[in-house]
Amino acid sequence: MPKLKTNRSAAKRFKITGTGKIVRHHAKSAHIKTKKAPKLKRYLRGSEIVKKPDEKRIYRMLGL
Repeated sequence: MPKLKTNRSAAKRFKITGTGKIVRHHAKSAHIKTKKAPKLKRYLRGSEIVKKPDEKRIYRMLGL
């Protein structure tokens, strides 16, 4: 079977941890920050582990 091609947009958005989990960044944090509460902006700064139902699809996009 041929190798799977990596989806380049997914490769830029997701990282794999040492234990094999997928890390993503929060959405809605790029612009129009004036109307967002400081508490929300602090929360959006961090990253988050991808939920279980989405893992299989993202692994496939990353060519793993």
